[in-house]
Amino acid sequence: MLFAISFLGLLTAACYWHFFPLVITGLYLGLSLMTFIVYALDKSAAKRGNWRTQERTLHLLSLFGGWPGALMAQNLLRHKSVKTSFRTRYWLSVVVNLALLGYGIQSGQIHRFI
Repeated sequence: MLFAISFLGLLTAACYWHFFPLVITGLYLGLSLMTFIVYALDKSAAKRGNWRTQERTLHLLSLFGGWPGALMAQNLLRHKSVKTSFRTRYWLSVVVNLALLGYGIQSGQIHRFI
C-alpha cells in the first residue's frame, strides 16, 4: 500500500512543481478513487450474494490508471487479495501501466498535456 500512496504523492508533488501535467495526475487520482469504490461495491455484493463486478473490469480499471486505488482496496478491504491468478493479472496491469507512463514521459508525449 505504501507503493500506491508514494506513487500518488510523487505525482501530486510533480504536478505542484509543474513537472507533470495536472490532467494526468487528476486521471490517476480520479481513477484510483473510482476503482477503490468499485472494489468496495464488489466486496459488498460478494457478502450479500448479489451481482459481482467482472474481474476483467477490475483489471481494466487498474490498467488505465486506477491501480493505486485497487491496491489500497485489496489491502484495506481484504478484497481480491488472495486469489493468485487475479493478483498476477493485477500486477501485470500495474507493470504495463507504468511502462506506458514511462514511455509517455520519455517520448515527450505526456508534456503535450501541459
